[in-house]
Amino acid sequence: MSKVVQYLQTPAFRKNLIAAFVAIICLFLAVYVGLKIYTKHDESIAVPKIKGLHINAAIQALEDAGLEYQIDSVYQMDAKPGLVIEQDPEQGFHVKSGRTIYLTIITQVAPEVSFPNIKDKTLIEATAILKNHNLKIGDTSYVADIARDIVLDAQFAGQSIRNGRMIPKGSRIDLVLGNGLGANEVEIPNLVGLPLNEAKFALTGAGLGLGTVTYDPNVTDTTTAVISAQSPGIEKGLTSLGAKIDVTLSLTAPTPTTGTSGGTTTPKPQGNPTPANPPAAKPAAPAKTTTNNPPAKATNTTPPAGQKKENKSNSLGF
Repeated sequence: MSKVVQYLQTPAFRKNLIAAFVAIICLFLAVYVGLKIYTKHDESIAVPKIKGLHINAAIQALEDAGLEYQIDSVYQMDAKPGLVIEQDPEQGFHVKSGRTIYLTIITQVAPEVSFPNIKDKTLIEATAILKNHNLKIGDTSYVADIARDIVLDAQFAGQSIRNGRMIPKGSRIDLVLGNGLGANEVEIPNLVGLPLNEAKFALTGAGLGLGTVTYDPNVTDTTTAVISAQSPGIEKGLTSLGAKIDVTLSLTAPTPTTGTSGGTTTPKPQGNPTPANPPAAKPAAPAKTTTNNPPAKATNTTPPAGQKKENKSNSLGF
């Protein structure tokens, strides 16, 4: 123990102790300064606003600020492709130079989905199906078909699209629908002069429907009223199958407008007065006045009876 105490009191120990302290201090200073240099202490950069910029402009801003970046992408149907929608850290946050900024952008290539089957579906059903598949309805056009608002064809980029085809999400699909009128045309029947129940029967037989019924102010009993006008009229010729015909009911049908029905209505006024029969009756009177010609009367009227009477008189005379 005395030797240790004696050694601690020697100048060599004191020199070694001082050298150890100096070495420790130098090591601490080196580590401290090195860490400040490595961590860039008291040096910070405010993160610029990247959210809302296009990815190209965002990358340029980060490079100018001496920051790194890492990009992740998502898809949103109504957002502009390439748009930065998220950034971490947020704008104004102070970071060291070279710090990585995490960006979330809208992908420029939309993922694809399988086109669903919407043919022969109603417009409401097709709209719901397309929405569930992240698709949009573009233009709608109508063609002549007896089915109303039924999807007859679906088109993508101007071409008919088949079921199961892969198309990008958010694509617009054009629909071709039926107008409910049908592709065939029928002749418009003449309803003028007909009662309402007969007109309905005629329209049903022609594949048409009854539209608006307008009543004349003088009509008090619809059972005795007849159709005085129709729209469209027979002058139009043809109309689409299933079209509606508007009619007007009056007490009597107007004679000037009964084009084809005049043949059926004109005999009635001519049959009542019968002024044309007297000329046929007058020639019959001279036939009766010519009774002085017995041969003509005997031959034309009842010759057998006359002959029998003459024979009987002759037999009595003899």
